[in-house]
Amino acid sequence: MTFANLVANLDDPRFSQREVHHELESLGARGIQPVREHRTPERILGWIDAQFGGTWSSEAAAGGIWIAEAAGEPIGFCAYDPRGLRFAWLRTWAQRDSVGVFGPLGVVERARGTGIGTILTHAALFSLRERGYRQALIPVVGAESVSYYERIADARPVENVRVDGARPVRTVVMASGNGSNFEAVVRDAAAGAVPLDVVGLVVNRPAAFALERARELAVPATVVAWKRDEESRDEYDARVLDAVAAFDPELVLLLGWMHVLSAPFVARFPESLNLHPAFLPLDPADDAVTMPDFARIPAYRGARAIDDALAANSRWAGASVHRLGVAVDRGSVLARAPLALEPGESRADLDARLHALERTVLRTALRRYGWERRT
Repeated sequence: MTFANLVANLDDPRFSQREVHHELESLGARGIQPVREHRTPERILGWIDAQFGGTWSSEAAAGGIWIAEAAGEPIGFCAYDPRGLRFAWLRTWAQRDSVGVFGPLGVVERARGTGIGTILTHAALFSLRERGYRQALIPVVGAESVSYYERIADARPVENVRVDGARPVRTVVMASGNGSNFEAVVRDAAAGAVPLDVVGLVVNRPAAFALERARELAVPATVVAWKRDEESRDEYDARVLDAVAAFDPELVLLLGWMHVLSAPFVARFPESLNLHPAFLPLDPADDAVTMPDFARIPAYRGARAIDDALAANSRWAGASVHRLGVAVDRGSVLARAPLALEPGESRADLDARLHALERTVLRTALRRYGWERRT
């Protein structure tokens, strides 16, 4: 799929302090409060994920943001000047000191068509101009939106960008149980929906149903069970490392793998991702996370994340895909999504909703992984 990178000149009078101030005052007259933050507040990030998908929050967290609020609730945002993003389409522009990055921009459905998006866009472009940039890159714009940015910012396409077609990454999946996410990934890869070549499965339980799925999908599989009465933890961890290494993977994908991996494993396979059934904070050091309703809840890490959330009578669960690290469930997040718990819901119904959410988040994260690796 082809998109366009656009560039806008920041000397446009519409991005001047006077003009933007006038537009922001017009929002206030409509009962809409514009707020600028030089770093996106954590309370906004969960709302962004709930409203606009699982990767925009990490993009917004990397820079400043303008927020439009009505009756104390956000109805739109526009981020600007993110630092450290690794998307392939930003690499050329990240080297140019005169060019700042715009976006993402999001307005809730009920507020679209009211001009809020235009005002937030002008405010973000003003902020880039204020920081000394001469031009703004508006990246990965769909064909249906190019004319919008041409009209409101005089932005012009400067290059086409493909977000699909990345080289499939040689991948080993590690699982311990049913393997439904493993099967979903294999089928997505075969359909070209994610840029993976799944070359093997490693399980640590001989009865794991994931093995049956692997046979049906013709994916080679290895069982590495821990013989606790015969070997130490270090010896077992070495066998796990060897079993994965035998497939010579570029990426290791943990989908319900129920064993904490060793520091040597993490060092040997730095390109490893884990799917975790909780809404994890974007800051790996944080022990709590702010949800879309602004409630602050514990970051449910570890093997009993769902059970812990239910035991605490939490109103929220979720799913996240993060990079693997030595500390459990504290790697940087590629994609995440919240899940509201419904009163009186059975565990079977909750599990079904959670599994569906996990597949969506997993697909989003793997696409992002491909976007970041693409050359």
